[in-house]
Amino acid sequence: MLNKTLVITAALMLGGQFTASAAERQAGISPWGADDEIGRLNLMTESSRDSILRRIAGGKVYDLSVEYFIGMPSWQAAGDPHYRIWMTHTPHGTVIDDPLNTGGEMNRHVSYTGAAVSMYTHMGTHIDGLAHFGLNGEIWNGFSAQEHLGDRGWRVAGVENMPPIVARGVMLDVAAAKGVAMLPDGYRITRTDLEASLLRQRVDLRQGDVVLIRTGRMRVFDDTSAYMGNPPGLGLAAARFLVEESGAMIVGADNLSLEAFPSELASDYVPLHTYLLAEQGAPIIELAWLEDLARDKVYEFAFVAAPLKLRGADAAPLRPVAIPLR
Repeated sequence: MLNKTLVITAALMLGGQFTASAAERQAGISPWGADDEIGRLNLMTESSRDSILRRIAGGKVYDLSVEYFIGMPSWQAAGDPHYRIWMTHTPHGTVIDDPLNTGGEMNRHVSYTGAAVSMYTHMGTHIDGLAHFGLNGEIWNGFSAQEHLGDRGWRVAGVENMPPIVARGVMLDVAAAKGVAMLPDGYRITRTDLEASLLRQRVDLRQGDVVLIRTGRMRVFDDTSAYMGNPPGLGLAAARFLVEESGAMIVGADNLSLEAFPSELASDYVPLHTYLLAEQGAPIIELAWLEDLARDKVYEFAFVAAPLKLRGADAAPLRPVAIPLR
């Protein structure tokens, strides 16, 4: 696996806790070259896409995204904006304002509705780009904020560089493997939990997979405070198992943060984000809707998605679909 010397080899298990100093961690350097801006998405090739598309069973398609609505869960506690939608044009207002100077009769005949939205890039089902978190002033492949970040976003590693994603997807229903509808608050998913899920589901992991973890948290998505408060999430050893040993290209989950809190590292308040994004070049998917897959026990599928091409952005909304395989 790539970057063996740069992942958290210094983070040794001591009594179930990781320890690592800030000096022992740094942004990973890409094996795909000095100009690489997409990290492990390089594992996706024409051959890998062709291989998975040939196995599509057809029929049902699963939507893995959530709806956007005022009051939806997001990072307001960190000072980030709420989701907002407002009308720019309404049938009644157009008759009164006549913005295009077409006249009242025309506006009464041809109704006009338009809207605008304002949102944080990490709201709803979305993908974290490699610029989202870094270490020591650098993001993936050693790109520095000082050199590459301007007032209009990142000049490198923005989400606009991400290709459309067509890959094998695997959903690990950890909640079901634990015999619960939803993992308890603050539960940290272990490697053993993932292995138990794989065994129960009779699936394996392969290089280039999109691996999505179900905690069951989406059962309370419409209750913002319940959804956001002390969520269960992936542990660091479990993430290392997925990427370093199993070859995952992307790691995601149905919760807001992927990881659980408080942090396993005293030197890093979001160690999974810095490990996956900065050290391994692995994008993260958050707030994935996995309830329908869990209901129908669909654990392996073609994963198809593409982020909005927001130039220089560190994340973007994602509308992924899962198509069962033969």
